[in-house]
Amino acid sequence: MKGIFITLEGPDGSGKSTIMEYIVTYLKEKKMDFIWTREPGGTEIGEKIRKIILDEENKNMAAETEALLYAASRGQHVQEKILPALKEGKIVLCERFILSSLAYQGIGRKLGIEEVRMINDFAIKGIRPDLTLFFYVDPATTLNRKTEQRGGDRLEKEGIDFHREVYHGYMKLLDMYPENTQIIDATKSIEEVFEQSIYYIENILKRRNEK
Repeated sequence: MKGIFITLEGPDGSGKSTIMEYIVTYLKEKKMDFIWTREPGGTEIGEKIRKIILDEENKNMAAETEALLYAASRGQHVQEKILPALKEGKIVLCERFILSSLAYQGIGRKLGIEEVRMINDFAIKGIRPDLTLFFYVDPATTLNRKTEQRGGDRLEKEGIDFHREVYHGYMKLLDMYPENTQIIDATKSIEEVFEQSIYYIENILKRRNEK
C-alpha cells in the first residue's frame, strides 16, 4: 500500500503542535501505521541544525544562510526518515515542510519564492505532500500565543511586520499552489480544528484504500 505524506503548516502560534498531538492520539487509537515528525529537525543531524537556526544568539545570521540551513535539515529529513517510511507504506505526519521555507525565507526574508524553491527541490528530490493542512489565523494573535507560552525563539522574536509579511506570503502561496491543500480556521476551538483536520485526513486515507 502506498504511503501518505501529510504536512501541517501555518504561522507560528497557529496551533499546529497541539493539533498534531490530537491527530497522533487519534491514529494510535485507530492502530494506524504512521510516524510523526517536525521541521526543522526530525533527525539527529536535523535537530542540531534546528538549534543553530533558532538560537537567539545567532542574530547576525544571513537570510541566505538561514534558507540553506533549512534546506539542509530538510534534505537529511527526507532521505533518512520521510522517504523510507513512505516506501514502507506508512502515514507520515510532518509539522512544517517546504511551504514554510517559501513563506519565511522566500517572502519574509525577501530571497524570492523561486530561489528558495530551487534549493529545496535539490534537497528533497521532488517529494511533495499528498495533503497539506494549513491553519489560518491572524499573525498578531499567533505572536501573542507564542510569547505568552514562552520567550520565543529567534524567528518568533522577529517584529510584527516580519510576521505579517510571512502571513501575506502564505496567502499568496496558497493561491499559487492550491493542490492537495486544505485551509482550516484555527481561530475556532481546538476540538473543532481537530475535527476538521481529521475529516480531511480520513478522506485521503479512504481514497488510498479504494485504489
